[in-house]
This record gives sequence, C-alpha cells and structure tokens, in this order.
Amino acid sequence: MKLASLNNGQRDGQLIVVSRDLQYFVAVPEIAPTLQAALDNWAAIYPALTEVYQSLNACQLHNQQAFNSKEVLSPLPRAYQWADGSAYVNHVELVRKARGAEMPESFWHDPLMYQGGSDAFLPPTADIPVADEAYGIDFEAEIAVITDDVAMGVAPEQAQQHIKLLMLVNDVSLRNLIPGELAKGFGFFQSKPSSSFSPVAVTPDELGDAWDGYKLHLKLHTHLNNKLFGQPNAGVDMTFDFPTLVAHAAKTRPLMAGSIIGSGTVSNYDRSAGSSCIAEQRMLEIIQQQTAKTSFMKFGDRVQIEMFLEDGQSIFGAIDQQVVQYNVN
Repeated sequence: MKLASLNNGQRDGQLIVVSRDLQYFVAVPEIAPTLQAALDNWAAIYPALTEVYQSLNACQLHNQQAFNSKEVLSPLPRAYQWADGSAYVNHVELVRKARGAEMPESFWHDPLMYQGGSDAFLPPTADIPVADEAYGIDFEAEIAVITDDVAMGVAPEQAQQHIKLLMLVNDVSLRNLIPGELAKGFGFFQSKPSSSFSPVAVTPDELGDAWDGYKLHLKLHTHLNNKLFGQPNAGVDMTFDFPTLVAHAAKTRPLMAGSIIGSGTVSNYDRSAGSSCIAEQRMLEIIQQQTAKTSFMKFGDRVQIEMFLEDGQSIFGAIDQQVVQYNVN
C-alpha cells in the first residue's frame, strides 16, 4: 500500500491512498483524516485502507484523481519523533579518517543516533531555503521507517513488527556549521535544518523480496543537477538494521505511533557505487588527492533522490528539490 498527504492547506494535510504505479489517488476522509490519525489506530484502520488500495489498483473507483507529487506534503508533514541513525558505519569511518581521527571501536556495536527537528518537514518537491552558501549545504540520501507505538526497552526481535511504513529521506545538512556545534559537546541543532521525505510512504509488502524485515536491498539513486551522483545499495554494508535502530531509539523511552527512524547516509565500501552525500565524496577526494574538489551545493543547485524496483518502477516517487536563498527580512 502507498500512502501520502495531500496539501489541502492544513498543517498535516489530507491522507490519500496512491496507486502502485503512482498515477492515481483517492482521498479517504471516512477512514482517517491524516496519516498520523491512521497510525494512531493502525491495526483497526489498516484493513479498510488495504481494501481501498486494492480497488484503486483494479481501477474500480470512480472518484480517483491524477496523482501529482508536487501537490503533496511529506507523508508526515510533522511528527512526534524524528531520530536519525548512522547505520552505515563505513561512512562514519571514512569521514573520520579524512580528518585524521581514530574511530572508537564502540561505533561498530552501539549505533549513533541524533534527535532531529520534526515540527516542520519540507514537502518532497519544495525548495530548500538556506540563508548563506557559506554554511556548506549538503544533501543526505537515506531510508526511513515509520513505527506504530513501541514500548520502552523493546528487543530488536520484537521491534521488527512495529515497522509499518518506509520512505526516502533528504536529511539536509549544513556541513560548515557542524564542527562548531559538535565542539560544544551537545549535538546537532542549527546544522540540521528541515528534512524532507519522499512523496509516498509504503507498507513493507510493496517491496517484495527487496525487504527482508531488516534491510531494504535496492539501490538508492541520487542525482545532483541531473547527473548521477551515487547509487549505493541500501541493503549492503548496513551495520545496524532497522529493528536494531528502532530498539536503540526505544531503549529508555517509548516511541509514539508516527515515530520516524532514519538509516543515516546510505554508503557502500564499493566506491564505484558513488555517494549519497557531498561530504563523503569530498572525504574520498581528500584521502586520494589531499584536497576536496567537489563543492557543496550552491543556490540554484538541484538534488533528486529516488528508488526503483527491478522492473524500473519508482517505489516512493522522487524527492526533487532546489536550493534557494532565504531572506530573513
């Protein structure tokens, strides 16, 4: 099943069911007004949504409309929780190596995770507003899962059943602000502006064999200014799988329905697959050539993030965003 939030002028949008081929949608106010409302009562509402989805794909609904990714918000326009991990530890190792820092051994068995701002996600095709190019504007292509209610202290073995939806992420980062913030010893804040998510979120069954309950085994395609930047496989070199990340987030607190848990930047040891963020590409250049040649994003630059099934069908639709200058006054 594929779900989205139509931009109807309200903060949380209107829940819609989207056809498998991303061509049509139907609103379902009689089932749930928003995706968050559906997640709050997922077990009871899921069968009704599934019935609508099946009818939509069979062209049996007379009230279907053409789907346009420019008319939707992120699946959850705001969320109670957005916690982003760094599951691809080879990415962390690479970044630290480039600046001559040793990586603690604990990073291989204890996930990194930060709590991001979840009150104002960007729509999947909205501009990315940034005040100054000197901030070091970067994209980070990732996968994320959405959970239902998760009890505190859940084990990874039980966490798997709480993963209800998956989607793509652009976790925008302002690289030149990060060192100063981390030096304070209190984590990210200003260096992590609003993230954005794919036009639709999908239930695990939509992914077929590519989803094994732990990892999503498909390539994540990122284009920068219409040129392929990277296509690493999200199921390869993922040190911490999604149930492990969910359990990590819930170790000392429960997670409410609608919590979003991210994978962190998708990265493969096979460097021919390219990268999912500019920072990683720059680190490779520093290691190999002693200097970074790839610049961070400038105003007018565009990033596109998308994932496809083996038959070429887009699964989540595309995150397609342009960086623009934000004027405070």
